[in-house]
Amino acid sequence: MNVTRRGFLKIAGASAAGVAAMGLGLDLKPVRSYAQTLKIRFAKETTSICCYCAVGCGVIAHTGKAGAGKIINVEGDPDHPINEGALCAKGAALSQLVNNENRVTTPLYRAPYSSHWQKVSWDWALFTIAKRIKKSRDASFTRKNDKGQVVNRTNGIAEVGSAALDNEECWLIQAMMRALGLVYIEHQARI
Repeated sequence: MNVTRRGFLKIAGASAAGVAAMGLGLDLKPVRSYAQTLKIRFAKETTSICCYCAVGCGVIAHTGKAGAGKIINVEGDPDHPINEGALCAKGAALSQLVNNENRVTTPLYRAPYSSHWQKVSWDWALFTIAKRIKKSRDASFTRKNDKGQVVNRTNGIAEVGSAALDNEECWLIQAMMRALGLVYIEHQARI
C-alpha cells in the first residue's frame, strides 16, 4: 500500500477522532426517541406588534383554549417584513407582561401631594381624564393668531404615539388629536 505523508495524517486524524468519540461514551446503537407534544399544539395563534420600541417587530402570540385565553407562548412572526421572525430578548419575553402577578389591572390614582396610590374605577378614570383634557383645551385654545387668521389650535396639550400602534390606529388617534386642535403631535418612532 502506497500512502503519502498527507494521506497518513488524514488516516491518523480520523482514527484519533474515532477513538476520542468512543472514549466520550458515544454509542452508535439505535436509540428509540419519542416526539413531545408541543404546548402550542391546540393553541390559537394571533399576530400582533411588539410594544417595547419603535421598531415594531411582528409577533405571534399563542393563547390556550383553557384558562380564558391565557398567553402560553410568544414567538417572532416569520412573515412580518420588519423582523422576519427574529425577536430581541425583550420581545421574546412579551408573555411575561400578561402572565405576571405584579401586573396592574385596575387604574391607580395618586392625588396631588399624596404619597400613596389608590385604586379607582375605569369609569371614574376615563371621566376624569376627559374632564381634564377639556379644561386644559379650553384654557389654552386660540381661535385667531396675532394677524387675525383663524387657527383654532391649542398649545396646552401634546400627544405622543406608540410604536405598538399600526397605521390605522395612528391615523385614528392623529385625526382625533387634530380635531381637538393639537399642534404638538409626535410619534415614538421619530423620537
